[in-house]
Amino acid sequence: MAVTLRRPARRATALSVVSMIDVMMILLFFFMITSSYLNLDMVPALQKSDEAPEASGAASAMPATPPATLLIRIDAKGQAQVAGQRLDAAALSALIKTRLAAEPLTPILLFPSGGADLQALISVMDTVTAAGATRVKVIRIEAQP
Repeated sequence: MAVTLRRPARRATALSVVSMIDVMMILLFFFMITSSYLNLDMVPALQKSDEAPEASGAASAMPATPPATLLIRIDAKGQAQVAGQRLDAAALSALIKTRLAAEPLTPILLFPSGGADLQALISVMDTVTAAGATRVKVIRIEAQP
């Protein structure tokens, strides 16, 4: 009596993508967290061109380039900074008035630091609006500690 032994057929191994999804999620979280710590003072704002717009047709109704954006950073001590230079309320108001005299539709972006208190933000907003700015946006870039 002969006994025949048969090996079971090998199953094809299933390729699991669960670990790849886990790695992608970790990378996504890493880039989301590290991007919140970027220094946005290095982001170039739109610069106003010295060229005059063309005087024909619809080109004269719209400016050739959008007005330059004024970036105001509010540090942890509550002081306003423009291009890395600290300004008091009077100097900030004078700067905004001269920028608005040159281009009335100048957008102003306020970047409060995570350590800046709400009163400092309100004070800078009051100074900016008292100077005549109408296009003011507040952008939160850091988490409150």
